[in-house]
Amino acid sequence: DGVAPAFGQHAAIPFVAVSAKTGRGIPELKSAIITAAADLDSVHPLAWDLVPAGGTALLVTPIDSAAPKGRMILPQVQVLRDLLDHDVLVLFCKENEVAAALGRLSSPPDIVITDSQAFRQVAAAVPDSIPLTSFSILFARYKGDLAAYVDGVRALETVADDDHVLIAESCTHHVQADDIGTVKIPRWLGEKTGKKIVFEKCAGRDFPADLKKYKAIIQCGGCMITPRETRERIRIAQAQGVPITNYGIMIAWNFGILDRALAPFK
Repeated sequence: DGVAPAFGQHAAIPFVAVSAKTGRGIPELKSAIITAAADLDSVHPLAWDLVPAGGTALLVTPIDSAAPKGRMILPQVQVLRDLLDHDVLVLFCKENEVAAALGRLSSPPDIVITDSQAFRQVAAAVPDSIPLTSFSILFARYKGDLAAYVDGVRALETVADDDHVLIAESCTHHVQADDIGTVKIPRWLGEKTGKKIVFEKCAGRDFPADLKKYKAIIQCGGCMITPRETRERIRIAQAQGVPITNYGIMIAWNFGILDRALAPFK
């Protein structure tokens, strides 16, 4: 203590000298850890780059049986904060209020961002001239690999009877009667393909090591895990030759609006 500088860099690796006895350097250490973690995780913007400063975003958030009581879900809150931090005006509505919300605006919003579950209904209410995407697709880019997910969804075009598809969720929420991963996605995919698919599900950090039996993996938005954890799942799947996509991209593909949902990112 008292000899090494409080902060420096050696061989391209930053270091902080600290003393447990005196407390010297501990604030600098915390700051350095926060900075390093941010540099590792923030590979892509969340939403702010899709809307000009001073622009307007309409966020569509269904309030159904799966919505937590008295609050918004994490992806909605994170997107809201991200937009507010970059001086974007934000308006919220439910999926059955989209037309009314658009009608109250003096000019069209710069983008509409919806919960993926309401994609079909919202797409019908939003003119094609207004960019449209979903919270889950924003997180596909922010935490995952958008291109890999888009490539992965194509595997569902050739799904056959008795193929296994893994639904991979990142949290362990209580399953509701019309749960998206357990009920809606299997129902929608079965209706679209007409095939008898074998769906399996994992939750939390219980991601299988051996994925070879699966035709495809459908990953949730990943709001409860870090970008590094999300990308590690993609890496594991790709290493085993298993296509992986995510909820928002799969739902947009399922309802025939994938190109429209991806247009804001081009």
